[in-house]
Amino acid sequence: MLPDALGDLLLGSSCVGCARPGRVLCRTCAATLPETAVPTWPSPTPPGLVTPFAAAEYAGLVRAMVLAHKEHGVLDLAAPLGWLLAGAVAAALADRVTGPAVLVPVPSRPASVRSRGHDPTLVITARAAALLRATGRSATVAPLLRLRPGVRDQAGLDAEERRANLDGSMRCPSRALARLAARRPRAHVVVCDDVLTTGATAREAQRALEAVGLGVVAIAVAAATRRRT
Repeated sequence: MLPDALGDLLLGSSCVGCARPGRVLCRTCAATLPETAVPTWPSPTPPGLVTPFAAAEYAGLVRAMVLAHKEHGVLDLAAPLGWLLAGAVAAALADRVTGPAVLVPVPSRPASVRSRGHDPTLVITARAAALLRATGRSATVAPLLRLRPGVRDQAGLDAEERRANLDGSMRCPSRALARLAARRPRAHVVVCDDVLTTGATAREAQRALEAVGLGVVAIAVAAATRRRT
């Protein structure tokens, strides 16, 4: 592996946490990432929301990682963010020892995917599933949800505006549901996202899946803006 200084010379990268030349996440900063995930409820909590698990607080290093991956296309950060998300899924399923896990990423707006050139949530969910499989857990990614046209970017919206913006915004096409039923008839469905803020997005995803008969066992995120155990 290239030394950090040589990596910076050749690749022009630096750590998002400490700006050290070399890797986009240096070993020192990576070592500070949380190793466990806990139930983390938004306040106020949307009625009916299943238990959300978060690996980290959306602040400092983790916030810098999410923004660099999502907004600036630093794709090498998908691995550590996927590791955080995998920890959240594992915590959510800790008391469920049987049945495969189906990770359903929260859908991104098509315009955002086009402008970014990738779907950040889908990418880190796929990473999380791969890490879970490496530990012996049956896990697959199922992008079941679709957004209706007209959904606004959530940035800058308060809790009530987010709820109104997302109300009825997601659906699960019957063809995708049929494929999942054929492949994973007894699966534990977990809604996955990079960040939990007000819980409005997670609750809408949960609603859309439950509307077609899928039971959601938990929400799993890499980070949350407010931590409450």
